[in-house]
Amino acid sequence: MKQKIQYLGPRTSPLFRQKPVVRLLIIALLAEIGYAVLNLSAMPVYLKFDRGYDEDVIGFVLVAFLLSEALFKGPMGQLADRFGRKRLIVIGPAISLVTSVLTILIPHNIGAWETVSLVSLRILDGLGAAMLWPAAFALMGDTVEDGQRQEAMSLLNMCYLGGIGLAFLVGGVINDVSGERYASLVFSAILFVGVAIAAYRLLPSGSDQRASFSKSSPEGGGFQLSQLVETARAIPAYLTLAVATFMAIGFPMAIIKIFAKEQFGLTESGFGLIVLPGLLAMMALSVPMSKLGERMGRARAVHRGLALCSFGMAMIALGAFVPSFRSLWVVALGGIPVGIGFLLTIPAWFASVADLDPNKRAANLGAIMTAQGVGAIIGAPLGSLLYARLPNLDPDFGRYSPFLGCAICLIFGWILSLRILKADPPSESVTIDKNP
Repeated sequence: MKQKIQYLGPRTSPLFRQKPVVRLLIIALLAEIGYAVLNLSAMPVYLKFDRGYDEDVIGFVLVAFLLSEALFKGPMGQLADRFGRKRLIVIGPAISLVTSVLTILIPHNIGAWETVSLVSLRILDGLGAAMLWPAAFALMGDTVEDGQRQEAMSLLNMCYLGGIGLAFLVGGVINDVSGERYASLVFSAILFVGVAIAAYRLLPSGSDQRASFSKSSPEGGGFQLSQLVETARAIPAYLTLAVATFMAIGFPMAIIKIFAKEQFGLTESGFGLIVLPGLLAMMALSVPMSKLGERMGRARAVHRGLALCSFGMAMIALGAFVPSFRSLWVVALGGIPVGIGFLLTIPAWFASVADLDPNKRAANLGAIMTAQGVGAIIGAPLGSLLYARLPNLDPDFGRYSPFLGCAICLIFGWILSLRILKADPPSESVTIDKNP
């Protein structure tokens, strides 16, 4: 059998010792805490218990954010390629700063205009998030060497997970201590101020990347619909899989905190304390799991990751039918394979897309994120509707029905991944390091 000889270039320092990487990771972590506090931790309980909305309307308001984020991520990825990553990373959180403050200031007695105003602000908030994330992932791809890209994407994904975990705890504690559910909205606004300033002061300008883009795209311009269509046609398998899996994520997205309160009697702080250890464990395992996925091969990592997610969520969903599974311990145990599977899948997924075309890295990542948003948009209102309506027939089945929908979508996504993502055949190689 032929052996492939691979010569390694000069060694690069570990990612945590590279200042540009660390700065971007900190900015991404603070940004995700802000977005998760605003949209996942604060908004559902604020709308239900302060504004008096039902779960189905809460799901509709959340869909406005998800739809906006999904529709704008593709175009914003193109703009990040054209005008630079830094500009969008600064402008996105600045927009969300405004939406956080205005959400609190909307009067309670203006009838339908209250809902219209909340939906409009979530649309603007989605635009802000759409500016931030494709640019951040693309900037990370620009910053590191080829051999470090999957690990770097995993670190950025770790910031995403850590931001969610810290958001539920910090947002819940702020609300419980202050006695006001809008207090965490103020906190998110403060975070967005810090993120915008830090990004402006610390991130590179990206002039080299913009010059490279201009040479490869002499037609210039900003967002072009034809480019978005071309990007979608280039990676249809990833887009299809993104819709299926993020539809699964969307099912319990809007009701997870309400479910914890109504099914298990947890306070906001108690829910945050339960979620945080799992998210911190996922952060600690993020890099090791990404390296394991690299050894498996990216396609196999997606296959096995989705299989684990399907198994864990199916365990939780059994609470819809089996009374003995309606336990907080079952939810916690089921979350373990879900978390491990997520860590296997996401870095391999994003690293593959990031390598398709360095000059269109943000555009490709934006298209994937748009597909993910479309899936979440489909799942979130369906999960909210099931949670709001089915308890009238059977309270326990109704509360667990969004998790059942999530499990079905994950199983479908796993089967789909086996068909559309083919593992590369194994090959022997001898690696020679020229700098021992």
